Amino acid sequence: MAAAARARVAHLLGQLQRASCQCPTHSHTYSQAPGLSPSGKTTDYAFEMAVSNIRYGAGVTKEVGMDLQNMGAKNVCLMTDKNLSQLPPVQAVMDSLVKNGIHFQVYDNVRVEPTDTSFKEAIEFAKKGAFDAYVAVGGGSTMDTCKAANLYASSPHSDFLDYVNAPIGKGKPVSVPLKPLIAVPTTTGTGSETTGVAVFDYQHLKVKTGIASRAIKPTLGLIDPLHTLHMPERLVANSGFDVLCHALESYTALPYHMRSPCPSNPIMRPAYQGSNPISDLWAVHALRIVAKYMKRAVRNPDDLEARSHMHLASAFAGIGFGNAGVHLCHGMSYPISGLVKTYKAKDYNVDHPLVPHGLSVVLTSPAVFTFTARMFPERHLETAGILGADIRNARTQDAGSVLADTLRKFLFDLDVDDGLAAVGYTKADIPALVKGTLPQERVTKLAPRPQSEEDLSALFEASMKLY
Repeated sequence: MAAAARARVAHLLGQLQRASCQCPTHSHTYSQAPGLSPSGKTTDYAFEMAVSNIRYGAGVTKEVGMDLQNMGAKNVCLMTDKNLSQLPPVQAVMDSLVKNGIHFQVYDNVRVEPTDTSFKEAIEFAKKGAFDAYVAVGGGSTMDTCKAANLYASSPHSDFLDYVNAPIGKGKPVSVPLKPLIAVPTTTGTGSETTGVAVFDYQHLKVKTGIASRAIKPTLGLIDPLHTLHMPERLVANSGFDVLCHALESYTALPYHMRSPCPSNPIMRPAYQGSNPISDLWAVHALRIVAKYMKRAVRNPDDLEARSHMHLASAFAGIGFGNAGVHLCHGMSYPISGLVKTYKAKDYNVDHPLVPHGLSVVLTSPAVFTFTARMFPERHLETAGILGADIRNARTQDAGSVLADTLRKFLFDLDVDDGLAAVGYTKADIPALVKGTLPQERVTKLAPRPQSEEDLSALFEASMKLY
């Protein structure tokens, strides 16, 4: 009888596993073997959704003081950068804090495209301030810096590399309680208000890396579209390209049930888990908004409708990639940003060479999706169709070239620099760019197609010129 019962249980488990990805979102694409192998747990069998609370509305920033009051906050850290500290979004936050009697200190030394050094400076400020809540006002740089400050001030005896992603850091799980963090995004790109990810340049290796843990995601994201009206054209474009790639990469990422290893404990399940039915919905929706509104948002600074939709698209894509992850465009972007020589992006008021994150990500996108399309070509064709391609007679074997051509047209229409050569790189830089990509396993291993060093070299070479 016991043997029969065990057989029945095994049969039911097998049925559950086979059904795990037969949902409407996945069944048309994924037909791989189930995640549990006969020898035990080798690939994952579950995914987890984590997202910040979100509040959206024009003028919603005025509520931040009341939120902090409701949390019982007595001593608040307001983080921003030097440019934004002089602009209306920060003033709106300060007005609300003063009106509601919230004591606060301002840290306005956030670096655009932060480094480990700039993170550590913010962390030191946070430790000395003994804050019981944080408010981050800005783009991804500010929100990510504030997440790190909150984390290490809450875990004051931790070494900086303890929580940094492996293999650069130790990648330890976060088990300490953090203070509340309210994020007020002022750009339409990173989606950092929804995610447990904080990215920075690790100067010693000249590559980007980061911290990824659900524990560091903001408590609340206040998405106020009025803040987008101060954004200059190139900032709108480059932040929009980040949304575009967040959506494309998370939708085409390795499915969650094919990712390995299977965690031995839920706390070990990574923030980036692979594509899954819930993230897919957010990614596709964000992509539809990008297709409809991004060009308008870039070209007309007064188009509140378009900029409002892109502000929401940023959050939508953030929910998607914050749980599914990104892959090669982002993995390859980190050395593109980290090894910048003299290039200074238009519309960015900074005192250092800078390839903005969204630009560094999108420059490789035509080459990347040409490369990955042999895996799940239906998804690559579907996204090309959303972005405006006529895919009625397209063949699955042409999915990569169709999506790549669609992306090139999109980038050309928005005056994007003509490839890596236009931002200062030559073929002689490819070995260093490859070397900088190799440590980014947290994201590159989520690509649907494995890649060798030779593959990466070919992708960088193909991205030297776009048009």
